[in-house]
Amino acid sequence: MTEAELVPPGVDPSTPSPARLYDYYLGGKNNFQADRDAAERVRKVMPELSDAAWANRGFHQRAARWITQRGVRQFIDIGSGLPTRGNTHEAVQQIDPGARVVYVDNDPMVAAHARELLADDGSTTFILADMRDPDSILDHPALRELIGLGKPTGLLMTSVVHFVADDGDPWGLVARFMAALAPGSYLALSHATMDRLPPRMVQAGLALYARAAERLYPRSRAEVARFFDGLDLVPPYQGAEPAVGYVGIWGAEDPEAADSDGSRVLYCGVARRR
Repeated sequence: MTEAELVPPGVDPSTPSPARLYDYYLGGKNNFQADRDAAERVRKVMPELSDAAWANRGFHQRAARWITQRGVRQFIDIGSGLPTRGNTHEAVQQIDPGARVVYVDNDPMVAAHARELLADDGSTTFILADMRDPDSILDHPALRELIGLGKPTGLLMTSVVHFVADDGDPWGLVARFMAALAPGSYLALSHATMDRLPPRMVQAGLALYARAAERLYPRSRAEVARFFDGLDLVPPYQGAEPAVGYVGIWGAEDPEAADSDGSRVLYCGVARRR
C-alpha cells in the first residue's frame, strides 16, 4: 500500500501537522514526506529536536504517574497526539489499573489511529475536539461517561497550548478547564520557549510551524508561569522550590544529568487546584 493510500479522510498530507511532526521526532511512522522534509530542514540547525520531544514525553509520563500516586484515578489528555510508546493510560495504569483516560485531539490523523491509543477494557476513550472550545470537550457525552467532574482529575496539556495565539487567550482556556474540575485536581502542562536559544534556531523553529497546520507561539518563563496562577505549583524534584522548570528536569532522579540542551526547549510544571 502506498503512502497516498494511507491518507485518512480530512488529512492534508502536503501540509505538516504538529501531531505528525511530533510523531516523527519520536521516531514514529504515522507521518508523511512533507512532515519529514520540514523536520529535517529544522534539524540541520536544531539537532536537539528529537531530544526535546523525548524530554517532553518523559515529563508527560512522569507527571501522569506522579499524579496517580496522589490518588487521582481519572485523566483528560488534551492534545494527546498519535499513539507512541508509553501512552497515558499505560503509564497511569502501571500505578492504578483502574485509572481512566479520555484522549482529546483535533487532528483527524490522530482520530484515524485512535484505536491504537485505547485500552480494551473500556477505561479509555477518544474525542475529536479542539481545546479552543472547552465546552465541546467538558460537555461531551463520551467524557461525561468516563470522567466524574466532581472528583479530582488529572488534566494533561503537554506541548499543546503553545499552538494558541495570545488573542485566543490561552491562559483563560486553561483556567476554564481547571475551573470545571474538582478541588484536588492537578494540571500538568508543558510549553515551548525560545528563551536562551540561538537566533538561528528560533528562526528555524518559527519558520517550520509557519508552514504547518498550526502556528507555534513560544513563550517566556513568566508567561508560562501564568498558566498556573491560582494553583499550587509543586516542586519539580526533591529539594527544589515550587516553580516552573524545564521538561527534562521535572521528576528526574538526577536533575543535573537530565538538564540537556533539548530539555530546555520546553518549560513545564505540575500544580494542584485547591
